[in-house]
Amino acid sequence: MADTETLRKTPLHALHLELGGKMVPFAGYDMAVQYPAGILKEHLHTREKAGLFDVSHMGQAFLSGADPAKALERVTPADVIGLKPGMQRYGLLLNDQGTIKDDFMFTKLEGEADMYLVVNAGTKEGDYAYIAEKLDGTAKVTTRFDRALLALQGPMAGAVLERHSPGIDKLTFMKVVRATIAGCPAIVSRSGYTGEDGFEISIEGRDGERVARALLGEPEVLPIGLGARDSLRLEAGLCLYGHDIDETVTPVEAALVWSIAKRRKLDKDFPAAEKIMDQVFNGTAKKRVGILPTGRAPAREHTEIVDKSGRRIGEITSGGFGPSLNAPVAMGYVESAFAGDGTEIDLMVRGKAMPARVAPMPFVPHRYRRAV
Repeated sequence: MADTETLRKTPLHALHLELGGKMVPFAGYDMAVQYPAGILKEHLHTREKAGLFDVSHMGQAFLSGADPAKALERVTPADVIGLKPGMQRYGLLLNDQGTIKDDFMFTKLEGEADMYLVVNAGTKEGDYAYIAEKLDGTAKVTTRFDRALLALQGPMAGAVLERHSPGIDKLTFMKVVRATIAGCPAIVSRSGYTGEDGFEISIEGRDGERVARALLGEPEVLPIGLGARDSLRLEAGLCLYGHDIDETVTPVEAALVWSIAKRRKLDKDFPAAEKIMDQVFNGTAKKRVGILPTGRAPAREHTEIVDKSGRRIGEITSGGFGPSLNAPVAMGYVESAFAGDGTEIDLMVRGKAMPARVAPMPFVPHRYRRAV
């Protein structure tokens, strides 16, 4: 484990300490896992009101060139070319074997030629080096790891942000604009990683603390750490890279076929397209599923999944207590024969077989502000 001297710090590091954040190493950064309110209260507060997350450790970059959208399609099966200006989309970064190198968000800003990208913190240097290599001079990656990134999430997020950027609450899910937040220029998307309505706000690093203080000054907003971020995304059925998806699984195995655009399926012009489309039509040996343990004991990552005869059929990749449900929740991979909703399975927790069942995700309904 890296010591605190070698860990990177986000532009909000001093503010985390001031707010009483419990700091832990995460993806090479010194990050707040929780604040004095505690993970349970932070989680429920985000579901009920609004929470502010520092996600400045994520990897922000801009992609420029004659046709950056066309270039980016070399490494993802998403429809980049068809993305309308002012919109954002989820994509998978694939390696040559068709397994998942990372997941990321890409944005086509209104009136701008460059594309705006956000990848995961722990893989950002490798991701952008890989993209640059595969794009082979057709587009240029300019990383902006110096920028801050804040996420304001929860049912009251729109009302709160409107006070600091009039008109911003008109945005709907996955729309993106350049705006001014608390007097600071920002890229604002209506998106997030909690299943709730909310926004992600990209700003210059020097403006990070100013914007965070302005939002935390609102009565509806509490600071939220990594602990609640994880339980919120798990309830929402959202993958965490390096746990639920990685370079050992394909989009089909990961139940992320929806992220492959219809045009790309027909053209088969993305990495390992033949292999992936064969899996789409003929199935895979394993599949990512939601899991609800029957009792109160949570099943953590790496918990063995067995069938009723005790035979190993898979493994939990994310698991814990779901505060909104007041019950344990998990996701993981099982043999495809056991992937149907309602299938009864057992989880080997501390050497005991604990009953569970396969269940649809999300466990808590998404509440995104979609366009009518």
